[in-house]
Amino acid sequence: MTIEPVALAATEQGDGPPVVILHGLFGSVQNWRTVAGRLAAAHRVIAADLRNHGASPHAGRMDYPAMAADVAALIETRAGGRAAVIGHSMGGKVAMWLALTRPTLVERLVVVDVAPVAYRPTLQAYAEAMRALPLRPGMRRAEADAALAAAIADPGERAFLLQNLRFDADGPPAWRLNLAVIGATVPTISAFPDPPGSARYDGPVLIVAGERSGYVRAGHHATILRLFPRAAFVVVPGAGHWVHAEAPEPFLRAVEPFLAIPE
Repeated sequence: MTIEPVALAATEQGDGPPVVILHGLFGSVQNWRTVAGRLAAAHRVIAADLRNHGASPHAGRMDYPAMAADVAALIETRAGGRAAVIGHSMGGKVAMWLALTRPTLVERLVVVDVAPVAYRPTLQAYAEAMRALPLRPGMRRAEADAALAAAIADPGERAFLLQNLRFDADGPPAWRLNLAVIGATVPTISAFPDPPGSARYDGPVLIVAGERSGYVRAGHHATILRLFPRAAFVVVPGAGHWVHAEAPEPFLRAVEPFLAIPE
């Protein structure tokens, strides 16, 4: 099946070697503002909204080959055809698939708290709860938060999700996310496709995991090293799954030197 890439919305800042940043499921470029701003001191940072997220177009297809095709087009048109790529969670899987299938586009790879394996599709419940939220004119963020609380107990997770809710003084709030497609494809997003043939990426790779997260386990290392033989592993103390947001300074201490190593 031919993949028609969508033109991703992206922000750019800084000068230097290009670095493309890819957020996770339900995320957007704004989740990376702090880290992107710091990296922009030495790099041209291009932070993208993946399809069906943020300001990027909505599309019916939502799988890793399609999302990687979007990022490939972004690198070709806005990063000179080659860039370092940083991806968190779903964005990390997009970055891994891109590196495995279009390695010449990826100068080096930073994968944040995810492995190229299948996880349980637990986040499908989040999409369903968000779709069920009764949006009405004049609704305030606090009301939306209270309405989500029964399905999503953690206030930090609700705050993260509600960043995607656009409030309009003249009408009801609206989700920036394409929740219908995302909800239907969470099982696909939670999995990872079989790489073609003997595909592997031989460039430098840094796997950054949160100490309190269970997404990257010791049992995943063999699979990671089979596909990414130059992978190095860093665990950020005290951090959970959103490593870059929970512990930006330790995260940057790991990532900045890695990005600076000569090719």
